[in-house]
Amino acid sequence: MRHGEVHNPTGILYGRLPGFKLSDKGERQALTVAEHLADHDVTHVVASPLERAQQTATPIADSHRLDLATDPRLIEAGNKFEGLKVAVGDGALRQPQHWPKLVNPFLPSWGEPYLHIAHRMLAGVQRARATAEGHEAVIVSHQLPIWTLRRFLEGKRMWHDPRKRECSLASLTSLVFQGEELIRIVYSEPAGSTDPRVTGA
Repeated sequence: MRHGEVHNPTGILYGRLPGFKLSDKGERQALTVAEHLADHDVTHVVASPLERAQQTATPIADSHRLDLATDPRLIEAGNKFEGLKVAVGDGALRQPQHWPKLVNPFLPSWGEPYLHIAHRMLAGVQRARATAEGHEAVIVSHQLPIWTLRRFLEGKRMWHDPRKRECSLASLTSLVFQGEELIRIVYSEPAGSTDPRVTGA
């Protein structure tokens, strides 16, 4: 699951910065998904250590009377533009001193390598799957890590157009296993769709 909407009045890319919590809408999104999952066989809930993920996961854990676990491997991707405005035609992308960070979009040169993100996320997923074996686990993470893992599992190239990510706020990207084998990926938006270009993500 991707976390809900974050209160970000200045529109920066907040990344791993502390202090960025869910907005009122984000809290409602988290509750909506908790209600959606209320009758599911969830026996394990784990989240990224960042506040927005912890807040999103809490209603789900509470509704199933579970302790919320934390896994640092589920954290947001590292990004050299963290703390800056990065909207197209605005902010840091217009400043020449930042252009060297954009030299290699395939890695990407501005942040954590895609393959590293995919590997750490997959390790987190496998741990959650094993913990909830025979039941369901809910993992709360962030847009880029979720999307990168999905592309990795689908055998697609890691670099991509961020505008085309299928990973709305509070969306569910469900990995369905048969034993240890992944048999399908199912995407759903119980809290509705949002623009994937939302700053901060």
